Amino acid sequence: MAVSTIPEKALLDFLESLEVEKNLSNLTLRNYGHYLRRFNDWFASKGYNDLLDLDQDILRKYRVYLSRYSDDQGRTLSKKTQGYHIIGLRSWFKWLIRHDVEVIHPEKIELPKGESTSMKFASVEKIEELMKVPDVLKPSGLRDRAILEVLFSTGLRVSELVKLDRDQIDIKRREFGVIGKGRRPRVVFLSDRAALWLERWLDIREDEWKPVFIRFSGKKEAPYTDGREMRLTARSVQRLVDKCSRRAHLPIKLSPHGIRHSFATDLLSNGAGLRDVQEMLGHKNIATTQIYTHVTRPQLRKIHEKHHSLKKE
Repeated sequence: MAVSTIPEKALLDFLESLEVEKNLSNLTLRNYGHYLRRFNDWFASKGYNDLLDLDQDILRKYRVYLSRYSDDQGRTLSKKTQGYHIIGLRSWFKWLIRHDVEVIHPEKIELPKGESTSMKFASVEKIEELMKVPDVLKPSGLRDRAILEVLFSTGLRVSELVKLDRDQIDIKRREFGVIGKGRRPRVVFLSDRAALWLERWLDIREDEWKPVFIRFSGKKEAPYTDGREMRLTARSVQRLVDKCSRRAHLPIKLSPHGIRHSFATDLLSNGAGLRDVQEMLGHKNIATTQIYTHVTRPQLRKIHEKHHSLKKE
């Protein structure tokens, strides 16, 4: 198909291709649109109206703009967010190149160096302390315990957790399927303990609402409806984990994603292979899973010491 080089038209075509060909989620599409429309707005403000005009000098000025950007409330863009803008731009221009549009080559659009961040995870002992925080004599505490147990047992992303419906979970088989990032399906597994707490939580429910995890505050739906509006939000789960980690006096500020890191770290520490962990986490590329080399490196040393021909007698 003939692709326009008029920025807004080319962007609409690109977003449509991501939706149809890549089958990306609405959230991902929204993010691409947000980052690239910011580029288009800046590009137009500088008097340009054709993507063929973009060269490295203009690109450098755009990166300076991102670096100095500040909104009406004085909020700036982190290095990570600036990186997302450039990643989006590279993806867009790769797509244009594939459609024989002679724009600047994506390889010339270098990514900014990101801010170094430490990966936060907790030991099994600290996770155990976290689990004891919710008051399971209360319905909300029983729900919170089930949430923590399921997060650590499955390594689910918080967005995946809050989407769970009752009819997709097979507690007897201790497993269920989820559609993760990039619409990739995978199977996750419940430990016996996680299944027990999840079952206890569902057993006290007197409603017919579909969501596994529901809120207690705010306006309630009738108990015989599907309960879509009662579904707990990702933000609520984040606040829950943060509150429990503070009450457990953990040495780090733990998040749902931190529990996911803890899940992966625990598996690798106990001998699971990197490929297996990649599958359970739903990572598209093994490179993403390799952030856990802090665990695999000591494991490799032990294997080397045990099996190398010249090991010490």
